[in-house]
Amino acid sequence: MADTPFFPLFVNLSGRKILIVGAGEIALRRARVLAEFGSELTVTAPDGKEEMNKLALVWNRRSFEERDLEGANLVFAATSDEILNEKIFRLCKERNILVNNCSNKEQCDFYFPGIAKRENLVIGVTASGKDHRIAAIITKKLQRWLEKL
Repeated sequence: MADTPFFPLFVNLSGRKILIVGAGEIALRRARVLAEFGSELTVTAPDGKEEMNKLALVWNRRSFEERDLEGANLVFAATSDEILNEKIFRLCKERNILVNNCSNKEQCDFYFPGIAKRENLVIGVTASGKDHRIAAIITKKLQRWLEKL
């Protein structure tokens, strides 16, 4: 399973509750992209990047609690605390919620792709968690190519 690449799947996130636990740089990068696709972002973190105020429908300015998972369709464990991220992963697995532990690629039901976008054309790029650098390079090249069309 570990060597099997992930299947690319494009999903309608409009109106879906997405929980991001954490509000640092990684969480903010995820939130910026998810907001473009109409998801209802809920952030749980005692503090973090102030830009989250513009992106999140709800920002619970406190530590994570299990009840934060209620109604979530996707969860990103994006704190700097690997133990907390692992706990969130386990709780999501118990509840059949798709989860991405940003600090452990082995604890991801899905990878967050690089996104190249022009109007309704969206290209997702992943290296199946093996090489983020090459995925980022390809994503940037695709974005520049799309801008030339």
